[in-house]
Amino acid sequence: MAPAADREGYWGPTTSTLDWCEENYAVTWYIAEFLVGMGSWCFHMTLKYEMQLLDELPMIYSCCIFVYCMFECFKMKNSVNYHLLFILVLFSLIVTTVYLKVKEPIFHQVMYGMLVFTLVLRSIYIVTWVYPWLRGLGYTSLGIFLLGFLLWNIDNIFCDSLRNFRKKMPPIIGVATQFHAWWHILTGLGSYLHILFSLYTRTLYLKYRPKVKFLFGIWPVILFEPLRKH
Repeated sequence: MAPAADREGYWGPTTSTLDWCEENYAVTWYIAEFLVGMGSWCFHMTLKYEMQLLDELPMIYSCCIFVYCMFECFKMKNSVNYHLLFILVLFSLIVTTVYLKVKEPIFHQVMYGMLVFTLVLRSIYIVTWVYPWLRGLGYTSLGIFLLGFLLWNIDNIFCDSLRNFRKKMPPIIGVATQFHAWWHILTGLGSYLHILFSLYTRTLYLKYRPKVKFLFGIWPVILFEPLRKH
């Protein structure tokens, strides 16, 4: 993680409780941290606390949706688990309230990690005891996500060394070693593959015949065949 005191740009002083390893306003005076995913654009562009919340709290909410989908994938059509819904909504409200009060990034990271760990355990259960032929898709999504997590930690721990290294290297090397940006790319791809895994599991249970196809030979999507006739 970068030192709090970094160069100032169009948006004024940094008010967020986090400032990552990218050098602020290095590319343009209008964007503090340039190489990040579009979903976090507002936060990384401004480094304002309000935009930080806009980036971080939806991580909790979307992960709760993933948890609900994974635990309800073996239920009948149109069924609603109100107990699980209540627990996840209550969890989201508690995390939001506490985080607004304590403003401690580690709290958010731990809460998000708990949700991801829950998803990992559920996915391992599915590919181990229910649909073992989905191990490739399930473990690929997990592996890509964990690789992004590893690079993010390297970026945090060795920030000063990486900054000095980038200054000595050609610009293309500097861009390629922006590991926080790779975190966004890899966790985005890992999350996408996990959505495919969830869709495949659910539609298979509902007796559709899902198949993984690759657009242009590289991008995976799921196609569905008609329902099986009894």
